[in-house]
Amino acid sequence: MDAAAGNTPPSHDEIVAMVRNLGETKFQHRAAKYDLEASFPFENYDDLRAHGLLGLCVPARFGGLGAGYRSYALISAEMGRWCGATALTFNMHACTALWTGPLADDLDMTAEQRAEHEARRAIHFKRMVGGAIYAQPFSEGGAAAAGKAPFGTLAKKVDGGWLMNGVKIFASLAGGADFYGVLGTEDKSDATRRDTVFLAVPADAAGLSVTGPWDPLGMRGTVSRTLVLKDVFVPDEAQLLPRGVYHQAATRWPHMFLTLSPTYMGIAQAAYDFTVKYLRGEVEGIKVKRRMYPTKQIAVAEMFVMLQQTWAIFRQVTGEARVDPSKEDRLRAYAAQYTIMENANTLTARAIRTCGGQAMLRPLPLERLYRDSRCGALMLPWTAELCLDRLGRETLYEPGETDD
Repeated sequence: MDAAAGNTPPSHDEIVAMVRNLGETKFQHRAAKYDLEASFPFENYDDLRAHGLLGLCVPARFGGLGAGYRSYALISAEMGRWCGATALTFNMHACTALWTGPLADDLDMTAEQRAEHEARRAIHFKRMVGGAIYAQPFSEGGAAAAGKAPFGTLAKKVDGGWLMNGVKIFASLAGGADFYGVLGTEDKSDATRRDTVFLAVPADAAGLSVTGPWDPLGMRGTVSRTLVLKDVFVPDEAQLLPRGVYHQAATRWPHMFLTLSPTYMGIAQAAYDFTVKYLRGEVEGIKVKRRMYPTKQIAVAEMFVMLQQTWAIFRQVTGEARVDPSKEDRLRAYAAQYTIMENANTLTARAIRTCGGQAMLRPLPLERLYRDSRCGALMLPWTAELCLDRLGRETLYEPGETDD
């Protein structure tokens, strides 16, 4: 799988088959343990590393598998079908490569910035291909994660690098990552959202600590504890994007924030798959057929219709992801995020009702799928409510329009 060594990377279909095999033979059997213990899926990441998948979105010329946005989304959905927590944390890692790779290539930079970025991302890509895990601590509990204010985490420019101070909550992969891609604001008096910096902080950096408990409703295997940075020095080469370029990306490449949805698309598929298997009497230990009842048949038919509707908008918007999308494409991205997050939970709830009481028992996956799916609509920067807010406002107002 080492493209840099002259080998041809596997095709998209081959990678999907690889992930499906890992999911069927390994991930799904470990998921209950990670959920019960609220422990990080280290064993799953060992498997991903062994199969070269930590370099999934690293461009082939840097030795990675070269998956682009749409290919990543479909592969991630397959992963989410077997273990939601693994897929959701893997998103943080893979998107670090997407943002610094093909997405960054679409953005405007000076020649000096472009050369600087090329040299620096080569360092990060080499680490990923070598098996290092990157996280993306984003949230701070305020308006910054929703894109409405500068990040409260501050990065002060000093000789040879940056000095970072701040707190990130819901920091997925806390304690499991080798590097944390921290978004912060350059520490200066007139800083705005345009002054966002994106720095890879080593997990063993002096002044970096992981604190607090982790005992949530769902997605327990993400281990999204709190990350505290106190006078953490980060060298210049740690920059994942040149100064200020992240804001350009957030403005011109909005689909970069849609990459949480594939996990939940996979969960929706898993809920449907389990329902069919359960009603056919094919679940281990519960070999009772329930498929002959008309109410069950109708319920499954309705689930299938909703699932296909959800897959349709998911496939469409992931194919439309690009720099400077049209207004219609951007609005459809909001609609897709809302639809996927809401329908995933609706489908898991319907699966519970259709299958009945026994299906809710551990270690069967359905109750975990329900709890995991409930969290999707809450995730910044595109919560369900924010998607509706943006859809309504951006449909009715063109940029700069007011009612004055």
